[in-house]
Amino acid sequence: MKNILVFGMGKVGSLVGILLNKRFEVNGFDKFLPAETLPFKVIEGDMQNTSLLNELIPNYDTVVSCLPYNLNLPIAKIAHQHGVHYFDLTEDVHTTDEIRKMAEQSTSVMAPQCGLAPGLIGIIGAELASRFEKLRDIELRVGALPRFPNGLLGYSFTWSPAGVINEYINDAEVIQNGVRKMVPSLDGWESINIEGRDYEAFSTSGGLGTMCETYEGKLDTLNYKTIRYPGHMKLMRFLLYELIMKENRELAEKILTEAKPPVAEDVVHVYAVVEGWKTNGKLAREEYFKSFNPIEIDGQQWRAISWTTAASLVSVIELVADKKLPQKGFIKQEDIKFDDLLATSNGRLFK
Repeated sequence: MKNILVFGMGKVGSLVGILLNKRFEVNGFDKFLPAETLPFKVIEGDMQNTSLLNELIPNYDTVVSCLPYNLNLPIAKIAHQHGVHYFDLTEDVHTTDEIRKMAEQSTSVMAPQCGLAPGLIGIIGAELASRFEKLRDIELRVGALPRFPNGLLGYSFTWSPAGVINEYINDAEVIQNGVRKMVPSLDGWESINIEGRDYEAFSTSGGLGTMCETYEGKLDTLNYKTIRYPGHMKLMRFLLYELIMKENRELAEKILTEAKPPVAEDVVHVYAVVEGWKTNGKLAREEYFKSFNPIEIDGQQWRAISWTTAASLVSVIELVADKKLPQKGFIKQEDIKFDDLLATSNGRLFK
């Protein structure tokens, strides 16, 4: 793995390129050239121009998509056809399923879902689960939030609006009472208190990645929920279902993005709880919780959501490059060892 093409030069994609450029030869690709100067070349072109993609992608041994979920599949298909490693950040179940089918006959790595959720949270959950002889529950929670919220929604779109709305509308896979099933997103409300501050959490789609398949038959409960400030879920249900904005996703994205633009001061909460029985036969509980704030990288300040997402993705790429993960086929996030991820140059940021 030497030369890498990164699609999408938004905040996350730009940082992915910057972090990868410390070790690999990197080029970026976007519909528009970025306003800021980056330490690698960016190719300008239409991401839906399959002729151009077919010409470009075979020149690299790895491609990374930091694009909205609905633009990933054409890139993945071309990478698969040419034996090029493929990585992305998607939370979309259909996209992942299609990539997984390709991976069955792949000579290269096909690794979607390398962000925070799915991604890092599944790696952490699997690490906690490995400490038990028999499992009862795995409950995973992640929230990317403005540090100083205002307004009833208590939110700002530091992440892809298309991705957020997609995970709010699609059903979520869970294991409930030992049965693998689908449940509605924007449901399953619960109250959480983090360091004296009240939050809410509710089901959203895609956060578990392939974990339901991995843990089916091994526990009673497995679920993923998104953390928000109180009142958010009720307002999003009103917008998407009572006003029927779910039928016009593009307009919903436009309204929300203009109403709640990104803020510089954000926070990412990562919380995992696993219960079960250890070798002594006693019921036990293991927890992981950490809050991540903006940090400076190479003299530039990066939002918490940007650097945590980018570092998660780049750490997985490092593990493949170091041959600590399979060199071809589909990679499940929960098969990645958390200690291995933390030992990479970018994984150390999570310490």
